[in-house]
This record gives sequence, structure tokens and C-alpha cells, in this order.
Amino acid sequence: MSNAKIYSHGLPWDGEHGISQGYCIDGIIYISGQFSHDMQGTFVGEGDIEAQTKQTLENLDRVLAGFGATRLNLAEVEIFLTNPQEHFEKCISIFKEYMGDHRPAGTLVGVSGMAFPDQLIEIRAIAHIS
Repeated sequence: MSNAKIYSHGLPWDGEHGISQGYCIDGIIYISGQFSHDMQGTFVGEGDIEAQTKQTLENLDRVLAGFGATRLNLAEVEIFLTNPQEHFEKCISIFKEYMGDHRPAGTLVGVSGMAFPDQLIEIRAIAHIS
């Protein structure tokens, strides 16, 4: 475990829940589910899938940057989405723009609810550095 590194947003819940936002070992970065909050811990984009998707991707970028990586290092992305029939098109449009020409493996899962009542999206990922 001596070569393991972790990343935290520095928010109170980072330590309270017994996990880190990112965990890197042997060049593989495991990124916990990111959602729509600012760096003060305030929820962003109530009822707005576009705002929540953009903020969630910004938070994903922060975790990647914490390990010296970018979205081009993403190997797998898993998106959890409430009401996917309503939110799919807007979410995927923003995600495709975010990824550019890079094409990691991916899964989108429709869910009935998330940790926070106003949360519409959460994204977890695996990336690599080499």
C-alpha cells in the first residue's frame, strides 16, 4: 500500500464516509461517484440536468487533476441517471462534448433515486496514468 495515493475535495464528507474521492495504485485511478456540488459543498443545479452534468464533470476533472491526469486518461465511465428517458439526450450530448474524440468504455444506468433528493446524476470512473 506504500505506493497508493488518495485525492480528497477537502469537504467534510470526504472523511465522514470512509472513502476518498480518488484512489490510485499501480497507475490505475479509481474515482468515486461524483455529483453536482461546488467546492464549498453546496449542491448545484436543482432540477437542471444540464447544470448538474456540467458540474459533475468539473468535479471529475478535479479528481483526475489531483493525480496529474485528464479526461484523456479515462478508461471506463459509469453514469447513474434518474429518469433516463427524460434526461438521456441532454446528458449524453454534454458528455460527448466533454469527451471530444476520446472514447472510454461506458455504462449508463437508470436509477430510482440517489443520496440527495435533488441529485439527478452521478458519475464514477476508472482512469490510468502511465
